[in-house]
Amino acid sequence: MIPAPFAYARPSTVDEALQAVASGGEDVKILAGGQSLIPVMRLRLAAPETVVDLTKVAELRGVREEGDAIVVGAMTTHSDVISDPLVARYAPLVAQATETVADRQVRHRGTFGGALAHADPAGDLPAVALALDAEFVIAGLSGRRTVPAADFFVDYLTTALEEGELLVEIRLPKREGWGMHYEKFNRVAQAWSIVAVAAAVRMEGGRIAEARVGLTNMGPTPLRATAVESALAGAEATAEAIATAAEHAAEGTSPSSDLNAQADYRQHLVTVLTRRAVTAAAGL
Repeated sequence: MIPAPFAYARPSTVDEALQAVASGGEDVKILAGGQSLIPVMRLRLAAPETVVDLTKVAELRGVREEGDAIVVGAMTTHSDVISDPLVARYAPLVAQATETVADRQVRHRGTFGGALAHADPAGDLPAVALALDAEFVIAGLSGRRTVPAADFFVDYLTTALEEGELLVEIRLPKREGWGMHYEKFNRVAQAWSIVAVAAAVRMEGGRIAEARVGLTNMGPTPLRATAVESALAGAEATAEAIATAAEHAAEGTSPSSDLNAQADYRQHLVTVLTRRAVTAAAGL
C-alpha cells in the first residue's frame, strides 16, 4: 500500500531536528533507519502528520571514547556498530547481539538508537543495553537529560522519551576483561527472538565475581534476571553452579503466549538459554 500524505522534514543538526518536531503538528514520527516505521506507514497503521528524517544529522553518528564509557550515536548503523573497534574492546556483547539482527540489508540501514527507541520486547538490543547498564542521552528544546536503561523501557513499545524529545546517544560503560555472550533462540534465521539472553560475567580467581543477565521477550519490556545474578555472585565457575543459578531465570518474568511459543515454553527456554549464555561468558 501507499502511505497516507504527510509533511517531510530533513534537518542537518539536532537543534534543527528538535525545531522540526516541535513545529510538525500533533502527530510527528521520527525516521531513523525506517525499518519499523515505513512498513506500518505503508499499511496505514500509522499516518503521521509529519515525518522528521534524521539521516542527515551527522552528529548523531559514530562511536567515541569518553572517560569510563564509550558513546554510540543514536543514528549509528548496526553494521557500523558491529565493525567498531571500541565496541569490540569494551562492549562485545553489543556486537554479538547486533550481528543477529535481521539480515545484512537491514543492518546496513537500521540504526542502534532507532532499535532501542522502538523498544520491541522481542528486539535484541534492549536487553543488552539493560545488562550493560547503558545510559540514554535524550535531547529536548529545554536541554539534555540522561536516563539509565533500567528506567528507559517503560512498557510495551514505550520508553521514557517524552513528546518533542530525541534519543541522541547511548553511553555504554567500559567492560574490558568481562566475558560476554548473547544466546538467541528463534524459529527461523533472521527472525525476531522467541527468547534470548544477554550475559556479562567478570571472573576472579576461578569464581564469578559479578554477573549481569538481560532477558529478551520475557515480558512487555526487557528484564534483568536479578535472581540469577545474585545466585552467581561469588559462585565457583562450574557447570553445576551455573546450571543451579539458571534455574531462577524465569522468576519475575511475564512472557506472552503467541503463535511462536506458549508462555510456559518461553519459561523453559529462558532457563536453558541462561545456562548456555552464562557458561559461554564464563569461558567454560
